[in-house]
Amino acid sequence: MRILLSNDDGVHSPGLKALYEGLQGLGELSVVAPDRDHSGASNSLTLNRPLTVEDHPNGFRSVDGTPSDCVHLAVNGLYEQGFDRVVSGINTHANLGDDVIYSGTVAAATEGRHLGLPAIAVSLANEGRFHYETAARVASMLLQHQGPVPLGARCILNVNVPDVAWDELAGFRMTRLGHRGRAEGAVPMTCPRGKARFWIGAAGEGSDAGEGTDFHAVHHRYVSITPVQVDMTRHEALPALREWLEGLN
Repeated sequence: MRILLSNDDGVHSPGLKALYEGLQGLGELSVVAPDRDHSGASNSLTLNRPLTVEDHPNGFRSVDGTPSDCVHLAVNGLYEQGFDRVVSGINTHANLGDDVIYSGTVAAATEGRHLGLPAIAVSLANEGRFHYETAARVASMLLQHQGPVPLGARCILNVNVPDVAWDELAGFRMTRLGHRGRAEGAVPMTCPRGKARFWIGAAGEGSDAGEGTDFHAVHHRYVSITPVQVDMTRHEALPALREWLEGLN
């Protein structure tokens, strides 16, 4: 099995290193990751300039672009042989609920899925204990599980792992995405030259975080596994929209 690893925290992230070490023995591993932190990059591709690829002493490769750039280049140009899987992570913080809209970690996985490869995004619900080895073991188990994942062609698995030791996990749960409340306000500041600057405010807490959601599972120390589809069409709205449009024809 040839496995492509990527992330959005950058090529030097401890989560990426832990993932690489945790998947040893499962196949041939290749790492292509951003040269710096690209958290929140979502599915953006760099189209206004060429991209630079750098080889590192540990065998990892970095790209001066986004997570999607990394996976796209790896699959479509950097390697002669193809890949069997894409694993993105281990993200340094959770990607729960609405986070998946912005997440570069999830974007790297969906880019792999766009290119026809089964893909998993793995995140640690970091609480300051940094149990990356737990998340790496979860990723390894998922890759070794017998049989193909029963997902459609446009789906990935979004995996969130509680920040606890392996023997403290409560188990695995299939979940749906919850929803966050409104984010906190932007944080103003002034640069040394007197110009106004702003930090994006912190994400809101879970407002739809009841049983069955990814928020609830992680809070109760379960590994949350959510099938996420790339197709954003709201299919159940199509009949009503069709009826509404009839008046325009």
